Amino acid sequence: MIRFLSFICLSIFLFACNETTTSSTPSASTATADDTESSLVYPQEKNFKNIKQLTFGGDNAEAYFSFNNKELVFQASNDKWGANCDQIFFMPIDGYAGEQPPMISTGKGRTTCSYFMPGDSLMLYASTHLEHEKCPEAPRTVDGKYIWPIYPEFDIFVADRKGNIVKQLTNEPGYDAEATVSPDGQKIVFTSTRSGDLELYTMDIDGSNVKQVTSGLGYDGGAFFSPDSKQLVFRASRPTAKEDQDLYTSLLKKDVVQPSDMEIYVCNVDGSDLTQVTDLGGANWAPYFHPSGKSILFSSNHKSKSGRQFNIFSINVDGTGLQQITFDNTFDAFPMFSHDGKYLVFSSNRNNGGTRDTNVFITEWVE
Repeated sequence: MIRFLSFICLSIFLFACNETTTSSTPSASTATADDTESSLVYPQEKNFKNIKQLTFGGDNAEAYFSFNNKELVFQASNDKWGANCDQIFFMPIDGYAGEQPPMISTGKGRTTCSYFMPGDSLMLYASTHLEHEKCPEAPRTVDGKYIWPIYPEFDIFVADRKGNIVKQLTNEPGYDAEATVSPDGQKIVFTSTRSGDLELYTMDIDGSNVKQVTSGLGYDGGAFFSPDSKQLVFRASRPTAKEDQDLYTSLLKKDVVQPSDMEIYVCNVDGSDLTQVTDLGGANWAPYFHPSGKSILFSSNHKSKSGRQFNIFSINVDGTGLQQITFDNTFDAFPMFSHDGKYLVFSSNRNNGGTRDTNVFITEWVE
């Protein structure tokens, strides 16, 4: 999932979006009082009820539920919070109190992809802070092509609720990030370049017993477990033409990738029964299993002629039954169900007052 938010911003705001614009954004206290559901939801969004905006300003994304469904951990870039580039925060599902939510990352370097650990007293996330005191540079183009960086300095850490790092889970050369935890609390899946390519790996919850899951050439990432913890869903770029394969490998040697051509895949946790679910073209990413385990929500721009409009869609695991869930005119992504299936959290550019802000929203889910 890393840095796809920058891709959206770049597409919409012509390379200028990484600067946070908050001048027309209301404060959390006034916006919560003034906003109504009718201003936050589109008429076609029949699966949403009692939607609520949880953040108000900056870039807020990848919000994921605690095991007890009472809190969210997320990454944000917000100068007012002292986060010049992505740092990790957490808050109750009804929003934070005060000027800002608690930050659990160090405030150094760049972070991504946080997730609650079993018991909800600890959270994991990836960070470059061991190598970078400040935000590392974020290249945007190579030879005129949009790219995003794969920082080799990323490693995966576990922190307590006060931000104390209690364990480092990875310590291999290269990129280790995009970690999520299985619903049964036994396994972690993550993306790594330790094989020379961007592949999925699993490890036990304590960081031991690391096993490679995927092996096809291309960027395999953003993986989540199925509700029964037996399958993985992820997005992948799988170049087939030699020219595309050569471009992919040459860019990866520079620690960058192109995120514009991706599809959704599922496989068993050990990598067997690998199946391509979508064949839509464009960028299909940020997948998450429906609580039934029979369908997947994901973000896609396949219906956008310009490629700049992303919405959330649903599709059955067998690739049938494609349905559009959100109908925003700019950007909706990062859907995640609460563990009890009652709520959906996602990130969106809706209701941002014409700014570049991306915020976190929560809604009751209606079948």
